[in-house]
Amino acid sequence: MTAAAQVSHPQFVGVSLKMYFDHERTVRWCSDVAQIAAAHPAVVSGAVDLVVIPSFPQLQAAVAVFDGTRVEVGAQNVSWEDAGAFTGEVSARQLAQVGCTHVEIGHAERRRLFHENDEMLRAKVAAAVRNSLTPILCVGEHEPDGVEAAARLCVDQLDEMTRTVTSSLGGFRAVVAYEPEWAIGAEQPASLEHIRGVCSQIKRWLDEHPQLGGSRVIYGGSAGPGLVTSLGESVDGVFLGRFAHQPEAVGGVLDEALALAQDGMAQGRVAQVGTAQGTIAQGTTAQGQDVKSD
Repeated sequence: MTAAAQVSHPQFVGVSLKMYFDHERTVRWCSDVAQIAAAHPAVVSGAVDLVVIPSFPQLQAAVAVFDGTRVEVGAQNVSWEDAGAFTGEVSARQLAQVGCTHVEIGHAERRRLFHENDEMLRAKVAAAVRNSLTPILCVGEHEPDGVEAAARLCVDQLDEMTRTVTSSLGGFRAVVAYEPEWAIGAEQPASLEHIRGVCSQIKRWLDEHPQLGGSRVIYGGSAGPGLVTSLGESVDGVFLGRFAHQPEAVGGVLDEALALAQDGMAQGRVAQVGTAQGTIAQGTTAQGQDVKSD
């Protein structure tokens, strides 16, 4: 893969607030992040996609706060039905109507605490896709394991969540969030070598499934400031949790993502210049050979 290809899409920075904040603090946090994003070149330029995911009651307030910025808003859960007698559920259609663009599906906490199974998750992905929401597909192993075993489990989870959706609704773009369950809430994320190894195999699987073309692979699981720089272009971004509770930390991660994007673009320009010079050199050689043959 060339350097130019590596920077073909923006970095993704997602922040899930889970159920940590009350309404007032959520709105205050969103207001602070909106001020940062409105002036930050990473977001303003489109080099980074910033997506904030608060609780259901705060969705409309968040959409209003981020209006006028490039920040997008997502939801933490979704029903597999679009309408009907489903007490307590929120549909993808409703989420889209209030301004959401993304939705989390398959998070380890939803699987473990609320017993969401493969059939439910497939139906939720289908609901998101048919209502033009970008699904954030959460995958990851339960216990610490080697790269090969972890990657195999992740691609199996992806296959279970997407295969009938792509066959019935066609291709779609997703954000695949690799979040090893054992690293969620831990003091440290998984090792850099482990993250790179698993994410590279997830990317390879995506490359083999063109119906998911354009999908990105990000890392979550105790992700925080400094990780974007450390991982470089081995992932397409990060999914932040409690380490983003201070708005300044979000600004710091945006700084890292911007530096990475700028470095990638610089490398891409160097690669393009090298290719052009090689083409010119080949043309000059060919012309010289033509002259000799004359």
